[in-house]
Amino acid sequence: MKHILFFLSISSTFLLQATNISYEVSMPEPHTHYYEIKMSVQGYDKEYFDIQMPTWSPGSYLIREYSKNVEKLTAIFNKKLLKIEKLNKNTWRIYSQKAENVNISYKVYAFEMSVRTSFLDASHGYFNGTSMFMLINDLKNTPHELTIIPYKDWKKVSTSLPKTADKGFHYLASDYDILVDCPVEIGNHETFDFMAAGVLHHVAIYGKGNYDIEKLKVDMAKVTQGCTDVFGFNPNQEYTFIIHNLTTGSGGLEHLSSTTLQVNRWTYSESQYKGFLSLVAHEYFHLWNVKRIRPIELGPFDYTKENYTSLLWVMEGFTSYYDDLVLFRTGYYTEDEFIKKVTGSINNIENQPGNKVQCASESSFDAWIKAYSPNENSYNTTISYYSKGNVIANILDLMIIDATKEEKSLDNVMQYLYHEYYEKQKRGFTMKEMQGALEKISGLKLNDFFEKYINGTQTFDYSTIFGYAGLTVQTIVNNDAGLGISTKGNIISRVNRNSSAYEGGLNVNDEILAINGFRVNGNVDDFIESKNVGDEISILLSRDNLIQTISFPLKEKGYTLYFITNDSEKRNSIYQKWLSQK
Repeated sequence: MKHILFFLSISSTFLLQATNISYEVSMPEPHTHYYEIKMSVQGYDKEYFDIQMPTWSPGSYLIREYSKNVEKLTAIFNKKLLKIEKLNKNTWRIYSQKAENVNISYKVYAFEMSVRTSFLDASHGYFNGTSMFMLINDLKNTPHELTIIPYKDWKKVSTSLPKTADKGFHYLASDYDILVDCPVEIGNHETFDFMAAGVLHHVAIYGKGNYDIEKLKVDMAKVTQGCTDVFGFNPNQEYTFIIHNLTTGSGGLEHLSSTTLQVNRWTYSESQYKGFLSLVAHEYFHLWNVKRIRPIELGPFDYTKENYTSLLWVMEGFTSYYDDLVLFRTGYYTEDEFIKKVTGSINNIENQPGNKVQCASESSFDAWIKAYSPNENSYNTTISYYSKGNVIANILDLMIIDATKEEKSLDNVMQYLYHEYYEKQKRGFTMKEMQGALEKISGLKLNDFFEKYINGTQTFDYSTIFGYAGLTVQTIVNNDAGLGISTKGNIISRVNRNSSAYEGGLNVNDEILAINGFRVNGNVDDFIESKNVGDEISILLSRDNLIQTISFPLKEKGYTLYFITNDSEKRNSIYQKWLSQK
C-alpha cells in the first residue's frame, strides 16, 4: 500500500512517462466470454524478451494454468509481425530486435465464476489480473498502466487501483504485484460507500439478492472497525469490496486494499446473515494478516510455480479465529453463540481421522497438492489449516492471557508481527520467528508446544487451557455401533478410517442396495440405530454394476465429543480479558 500512496502523490503526467508496460482490456462481444488485451512494451532495448502468464493466484494455493485460456497471441512493431516462439506451457519469447515499442495482443477466454479467476458474459465482467496479464520478469517492479474499455452499455468499473485521470477508466499500479492484486468488476452493478476506521470503503454489488444497502452500511462498518481495533490502526486510505450474489457462492479472496466475496443471493436473510458478516470479517482481517503480515515465502511472488510455506495455519487459521471473535466483540454473536463456535471448531478437528495423520505445518506446506485437490480419502489423511489453525489460535490466546496475568493476548502478537516484520524489517517471517514472536509476548518457552501441536499431532489439553478462563470441558465418548460412512443417497461418498465399513471392506462409490435383507432407500442409518457393537450385518451392494454381498461385525463409533460449559459463576478475569475489547 505504501507503493500506491507514493505514486498517488506524483502527477499523472510523470506516471505515464515512467510507465514501461501498459495494458488495454476491452470486451466487444461479452456473450462470447472473451476479453481482448493489448499489451504495450516501451523502451525495452532487447534483441528478444520473454512474457509469461501466471499459473496461480496468491491466496489460492493451486496451480491453475491460466495460459490454457490464452488465444491469438501476436506481437507487432511498425505494423510488422514479430517472431514469437513458445518456450513452455506459459512462456513466449518475442524477438523484438531492440524495437522501441512492441504492441502485443491476445485474447483470454473467461468463463469461470470464482473469486480467483475471471468471468465475462452479457451481464457483467470480472477479472483477477493473474489470469489476464502477461508479465516480464525484469520489469515486474516498474509501473504498469491499465486502461479498461467497457462494453458499450456498461457504465461502471470498480477496483482499488488508483485512477490516473478524472474521465475514463485509466489506472496505474506501482508494479506488477499491485496490478494483479486489484480485481476489477465491470458493468452496471450497484455501488455505495461507507466510512469506518477513518477509511473510505467502496462496495460494488453484482447480482440480485435480498440485501439492504442501509443495513450493510451499518454492519459492514462495525465489522471493519472491529478488525481494525485488533491492530489499533488501518493502513489503507480506501478499500473496495466486490460482492457477487450468485446461486452458489464460493467464499472470498483477500487483497491488499480490496476483496471479492461470492455468496448465495439470499445470504442476507436472518438465518444466514451472520455467516455473511463472518466472511466480511475474515477477508478484511487478511489485509493485515497475509497481505502485510506474511510468511517470508509469500512475497515477492513467483507466479510460475508453487510458493511453499508451512505457516498457513497462522495466515488462514488465525484469521478464522478472529472472524468469529470480531463478530462477538462487535455484538453480532452472543457469548453462548461464540462458545458454541469454539466448541464446534474443536469437535471438527478432533473427530477427523486426518488430524492424527497430518500436522498443522504439513497441512500448510501441502496445500498445493492436498487442500485444493481433495479425494475420497482426504478426510482420513489430512486436516484443514483453517480449522486446525483456528483452534491453535484460541489455545495460544488463552495461554498468553494466563501467562501474562491478563496483560497481553494474541492481539499483541499480531501487532508485534506487523510492526516488526512488515514495517520495520519490510519482509515476511519464518517459522522460527513466528515462535519467537509468541514467546516474546507470552514469556513462555514454546519448543515443546511447537513439537507436539504444530509439527506434531498430539491432542491439546483442552480442560487445562479452557480452565484458565473458568470454563469446564467435558468429553463424552460415543461408543454406539456405527458404519462410519457418508452417503449421497445410497452411494457411499466417504469411508472413515478404522470404522466398521473401513475394516469390513466397503468402498467409496459402492451402491448399498440392502442391509440384512431389507431394501435401502437412502436411509442407511435407520438400519444401524437398533444394532449393537459386535452385531453382524450383511450388505448387498453394487460395485461397478456387479452385485455382491459383504458381511462384517459392527464396531463402535468412537467419537469423542467435547462440550464447553459456560457457567457465569465460574467466569473470571481471564475470561473477561479473552472476550473483551482488548
